Formats: sequence, structure tokens, C-alpha cells
Amino acid sequence: MLQEIMTVVSQEQLAPKIFEMRLTGELVKEMQTPDQFLHLLVPRKDLILRRPISIAEIIPERQECVIIYRVDGDGTAAMSELMAGDKIDVMGPLGNGYPLDKVKPGEKALIIGGGIGVPPLYELSKQLVAMGVKVQHVFGFATQEVIFYEEKFKKLGDVLYSTDDGSYGLHGHVGMALDTLDSDYVPDVVYACGSRGLLMAVENRYENSNAYFSLEARMACGMGACYACVCHKKDDPTGATSMKVCDEGPVFKVGEVVL
Repeated sequence: MLQEIMTVVSQEQLAPKIFEMRLTGELVKEMQTPDQFLHLLVPRKDLILRRPISIAEIIPERQECVIIYRVDGDGTAAMSELMAGDKIDVMGPLGNGYPLDKVKPGEKALIIGGGIGVPPLYELSKQLVAMGVKVQHVFGFATQEVIFYEEKFKKLGDVLYSTDDGSYGLHGHVGMALDTLDSDYVPDVVYACGSRGLLMAVENRYENSNAYFSLEARMACGMGACYACVCHKKDDPTGATSMKVCDEGPVFKVGEVVL
């Protein structure tokens, strides 16, 4: 884990309350694994806790990385006001990301995401395609207007969309979209990121599969010291054994922890 004052390259609003920020700095050299995250210090002195944001893309040849986040409160609202040339205090990359050694060239990967859980899946998909893996994306959003990176994902593989209000793709949730996949489609690995409901649907469907999901959690330190982001291990009926989302996750094998 390293810390750096990184520089904002650009900031763009992709959809209502959804922003893309490009950063540059030496930390990019440390970024390799999809779904590691950055811990950013909001540029307001009254907000002392950092914000964990997943890395959406790593661009090593330009020494840049991309984060995509939703404005949900004062901290992310302050972040959204940063412009090119501004500085921001960043720790990272943190956490354990998606394992890429669970799939081989020529095999199939199913990538499932919902809402603001979709951003880290872009770097994941990019790296899988570069390995020669065939990817199928299934994404769920609340409505068409908050969908982002559609064309970028389509360049990597097929994309199936569902929206809660039926404004785009299938009318319904991600589980219903998964039901529309060909009955003979069997992925060699499954990766997921999204809401608790989405992850539960993935766990129920792919419980005995080679499947991994990424958890969200409120964090304080981001490095495993404060135990603010623990989840319980599923194989401990007493509920006494826990794992930390920040440094033992955020990615876990399906069935490893209690959702």
C-alpha cells in the first residue's frame, strides 16, 4: 500500500450523479489486479474519512487510472467539483481483486454487475479479453439514463441489459436477465459486483460454480486495522469468525462469506 498526491487529468459526468475521474501519478505503476480500490481523501477539511472507490480502468502506457463513482453525499459531491490539474490525496491500490487464474484462454467468463457495481468490471473484462477469454456481460440498472460505458463494454463482448423500469433492455432485475441466457450456456467462471440482492441471486444460481463476487462495505482505515468492514465466514456456524472486506476482500469466492 502506497500514498500519493495524484493529479486529476479530467473529470466528466457520465450520467445523472455518475462521474468519471481520470488520475495520474506513480501509484498507477502498482495497479494490476481488477477490482482493487483507491482510498481517497476528500478535499474538504471537515471530512476526515477517506472514500473507497474501485478502479474502473488502468492505463499504464499513459500512467493513468480511472474511477467512476456516484455522488451520494458531501464527500463525493466535493470530489465531483475537482477539475483537471487539481490534486487529491490517494492511498492504494488496496484489497484483493478478482482472480484471473481461474479461467484459461478460449474459456467463457460471465460478468454480472448492477448500477455503481459495474465500474470495476470494465478493467476485469479488458484483462480477460486480452487473455483470450470470451466474455458475456449481464448488467442491471435502475433506468436507461444511468447506464454508462455501454459502447466500451460492447467492444469487449456481448452485453445483456435489464432495467428496473423497463426503459432499456429487459424489464426486471439481473436475475431475470440471467434467465434469458441460452440454456446450454455454461460459463467457466463467474464474476459479479453489485447490490446485496444481486449478489444473493448470483450465489443462489452459481453456488457450486467457479464464481466470485465483490462486496461493498463502509470503511474507515481501508487497510485492515480498524475492523469496521467485517463480514462473517459462512463455514463457521457460531458466527464468531470474520473476514475484513478491505484487505481480505473485497472479492470473495461465492459461499465463502455470509451476505
